Amino acid sequence: MNTWLMQLKKATYNTSFMYNLRMIIAFSGTAFIPYFLGHQLMTIPLTLGVVAAGLSDIDDRFSVRIMNLIYTYIGFFVSAASVQLLFPYPVVFALGLIVACIGLILLGSLGRRYATISYGCLVISVYAMLGVNLFEEWYAQPVLLVTGAIWYGIIATISFLLFPARQVQDQLAKSFSALGDFLFAKSNLFDVDMTAKSYQKSMISLSLENGQLVGIFNDMKTTLLTRLKGDRGQIDTRRSLQYYFVAQDIHERADSAHIDYQKLTKIFEHSDILFRFQRILSLQAKACKDLSDSILNRTIYKHNARFDHAFVNLKKSLEQLRENQQHDLIWVNALFALFQNLKGIDAQLRNVETERNIKLDKNKYIENQLKDDDLKGWQDIVVRIKQNLTPESVLFRHAIRVSMVLLVGYIFVQITDIQYGYWVLLTALFVSQPNFNATKRRLRLRILGTMAGIALGFLILYFVPSTEGQLLLLILSGVLFFDLRSKQYAQATAFITILALINFNLDGLGFQAAMPRLIDTIIGCGLAWLGVTFIFPDWKFRRLAPTVARSLEAQCNYLAEVVNQYAQGRNNGLNYRVVRRAAHNRDADVASLVSTLATEPDFDPVQKSKAFEFLCLNHTFLSYIAALGAHRDQIYDQETLELLHHALADIRGALLHDEMPELNLHNLQQNIRIKLNQSREDTSKDLIVLQQLSLMLSILKHLSNLKQSLSHEHDAHSSALASI
Repeated sequence: MNTWLMQLKKATYNTSFMYNLRMIIAFSGTAFIPYFLGHQLMTIPLTLGVVAAGLSDIDDRFSVRIMNLIYTYIGFFVSAASVQLLFPYPVVFALGLIVACIGLILLGSLGRRYATISYGCLVISVYAMLGVNLFEEWYAQPVLLVTGAIWYGIIATISFLLFPARQVQDQLAKSFSALGDFLFAKSNLFDVDMTAKSYQKSMISLSLENGQLVGIFNDMKTTLLTRLKGDRGQIDTRRSLQYYFVAQDIHERADSAHIDYQKLTKIFEHSDILFRFQRILSLQAKACKDLSDSILNRTIYKHNARFDHAFVNLKKSLEQLRENQQHDLIWVNALFALFQNLKGIDAQLRNVETERNIKLDKNKYIENQLKDDDLKGWQDIVVRIKQNLTPESVLFRHAIRVSMVLLVGYIFVQITDIQYGYWVLLTALFVSQPNFNATKRRLRLRILGTMAGIALGFLILYFVPSTEGQLLLLILSGVLFFDLRSKQYAQATAFITILALINFNLDGLGFQAAMPRLIDTIIGCGLAWLGVTFIFPDWKFRRLAPTVARSLEAQCNYLAEVVNQYAQGRNNGLNYRVVRRAAHNRDADVASLVSTLATEPDFDPVQKSKAFEFLCLNHTFLSYIAALGAHRDQIYDQETLELLHHALADIRGALLHDEMPELNLHNLQQNIRIKLNQSREDTSKDLIVLQQLSLMLSILKHLSNLKQSLSHEHDAHSSALASI
């Protein structure tokens, strides 16, 4: 009995299992309730209502979740009813389609919840087109679609009430798992066999991992904020907040760079020192993964005992390096600073479960705040929408592009009267993404998934002729679609295709709908490809130069805050965390944009090479600032403070105003060497500051030249567009 209870308890901690159980209940209701009532045709809109509601599900605290559901149901009914009422009037319907599509997509500028609900309304609109002739009364299908959505909402709300902290825990686990991936990527920089080419690949990989991690951190912040607003002192929420801050601190330390890794691997290629650093980083990456599993399974994290031995041996190796005096002390001291940073990560992981780390300290309330990006009123709404009413806005271009693609698809269906033609619009809506690369990838996966789904669907309809058997497979297909949609898009498409065929077979049209489904999918994918290629294509709105400029400005702001704390003392307050996160967000924007542009047609190979070079150098510069931030404490040497402020001014001038730095790098290196010779055992903050400044200034000119080069090419491209 106890074993059974333990297994049951463990199952409730399995998020994937509980989510799939929720979907099983939801689809079982829409499949079998109409069956027992003798109105099998109702299964089609009820099931589609569940699908649309599942796609529109938003995590939030209870009171806001209820409001979100109400907004969703109202939006679904208005969208579906509009389709039913306007469908007999093609011209009016086409105009309404354009206006609704643009308006709903632009609502996404107000925040994630509005974007999600708006997308659900677009999906429910196309679903309504597919079943517009299913029922005689105009209100029947809208009511059934909303009923299906309400049914899903009830189940999701019950699940939330039973496990209110689950979403926070899942996001937290995802954060530490991504942090582990980042640390594994970082450990690759300590490969002694690294070449210039492999170094660039490792840096690009690290930058992309950093971008993914920053995105997960942002989602985590949103999840925490909505809980904290309605929090009544719940210890789980407060503990999660502290875990989040621990993850951020580990990230800053892990992202910091105390040394030029390319030179490092050459200098110490015959020493064991780099293997030891790489080993510890790999162990810490594994520790983050273990912590993620502990959070998911609600178990206590146990710190790996091997860390003690690894750190002891690493320190002995460092001390031998210093005693042998075979290497320049600037390198040895940098390795000692890196050692201290890894010890800081170890301390965070070691103490993450202790009460002193998870207890909310009221005296440090300011250090436990999060920046709230929610809407502040009507003025904020107007400002956000106005900001996106320009072709320079990705959201605006996507809105125009999708609306035009849907309009062309609608006209095509009206002219050709193609069988089940509104699958064309549904496909175009699902595969259309804001950028070319993401759309192209979805096109291929959508077609492959549809072909596989039709093949399996044929087999199911042939070998499982009974209604009961098909309903069971409908439930299974729906569950697998939701389980795979964010992980395996092609497989998810296959299962939603099977669900569609079974739905149509309830009306006796399953076999007849198979080939039209494939043809309509190919046509819809073709329209989406034409749209992303010719309607406001991304490569005609190069955002590289302004994105580069924003990233460098954010880095300068981050550096300025770090410099200020060296003068006034360490402070983990909101302002510091905001500028740090902004710098990482902008760096992630650069990584995302460069990786996207590299896949687009007509992207100049020379600019591509420079863009990737800038990506690596930009992240390296950010890592140097992060190292300064990781060690920040008040210093009292006025000469060092003046040097910091002077360097900050030169860096701002070079990166923001294209001015050559006035600080003489040779003199700075001389100052570092003089201080090293004064105390060969010294690893003070002053020396760490000087070493980091030396690293930043060593790449400053190259970084500034790359920025200017990319900006000039952007200006030339803009002038060419203006002359067309």
